[in-house]
Amino acid sequence: MKDISQRINRLVGQLKGIEKMVNAKRDCSEVLQQISAVKKAIDGLSKEIVISDICRIIPQDKTKQVEQMVERAINL
Repeated sequence: MKDISQRINRLVGQLKGIEKMVNAKRDCSEVLQQISAVKKAIDGLSKEIVISDICRIIPQDKTKQVEQMVERAINL
C-alpha cells in the first residue's frame, strides 16, 4: 500500500504542475506532454491496484500470468 500511496501523491503533484503550467500560459505542446505522462502514470497505478487485489485471491504461482493479462487489458 505504501507504493500505491506514493504513486498517488506523485500524480497529485503532476496534476498541480499541469495546473501551474496552464495558469502560466505555457506552450500547448508542453502541457500536453505532461498530460500524457499523467495518463501513463494512471495506467500504471490502475495496473498495480488491480494486480494487488487479484493476487490476494489467486495461487502464488499464477501471479505472473495475471500481471500479463492485466497489462494487456489496460493497454487496450
